[in-house]
Amino acid sequence: MARTVEAPGGRALAVEVSGDPQGSPVFLLHGTPGSRVGPAPRSSVLSRMGVRLISFDRPGYGESDRLPGRRVAAAATDVLTIAEDLGLERFAVAGRSGGAPHALACAALLADRVTRVAALVSLAPRNAEGLDWYGGMTPSNVREYHQAERGLLRIADAFQLRSRVIKRDPVRLIKDLVPELPPTDRTVVTDPGIRRMLLSTYRQAFRYGAFGWIDDVLAFTTDWGFRVQDIRVPVRLWHGADDQFSPVDHSRWLADNIPGAELYLEPGAAHFGAFEEMASTLKWLVG
Repeated sequence: MARTVEAPGGRALAVEVSGDPQGSPVFLLHGTPGSRVGPAPRSSVLSRMGVRLISFDRPGYGESDRLPGRRVAAAATDVLTIAEDLGLERFAVAGRSGGAPHALACAALLADRVTRVAALVSLAPRNAEGLDWYGGMTPSNVREYHQAERGLLRIADAFQLRSRVIKRDPVRLIKDLVPELPPTDRTVVTDPGIRRMLLSTYRQAFRYGAFGWIDDVLAFTTDWGFRVQDIRVPVRLWHGADDQFSPVDHSRWLADNIPGAELYLEPGAAHFGAFEEMASTLKWLVG
């Protein structure tokens, strides 16, 4: 079920709800780039699990209005707005890849409403003390984040051009990624079901341009607006040991700095292995 929710300032947020209408509510925050229709268990599977899954296009993606200059912390306000619209008092949050830091924002800033949080293949804050933030990161991501650290004007034109190409041919983004993927990730993205969901989410993500993507990358490389050390709700971190897009040391750092966080490192898995971990993650979130 798709709906539009009005956020502070009159912004529109495009929201998708699937699974068991009476099930345990779980917010799923999509990757970068991505959208509310990104990879997730089918609605029938969610219903059997007793999960009511709520996803939304982050500002600037798909049919959600842009929020210029947003920080990672802004996701907590949007999640709370949607929760209020749906009449949800308590809920869990999961974030995958670019959605994971935004899920951690909910853990830090919505402690009275959030039950559990899962962050899969997450980045750590750019100012993480003692972490070589770029260590082990794939060259394409290093280039993008280095440019982002120089400001919006350094990346806007290039991202807008790429988004137009990907919107016309979503397969292009997957093809561009393949040379940098380890064998385990290549197997995941060539699965017909996963590939179909990825194409759908990329097509939706760039419906009206690339500003969601641009604003995500800028937000990751500036102050997040909260401290992960202040998180007090249960957090589960999952990371593929061979990940090069979000290097595994980022989750190790998060585990060392989030009180009580549990870290699961999956040998032989990489970045896109998070798709296959989602069912287990949802079971933990509602357990």
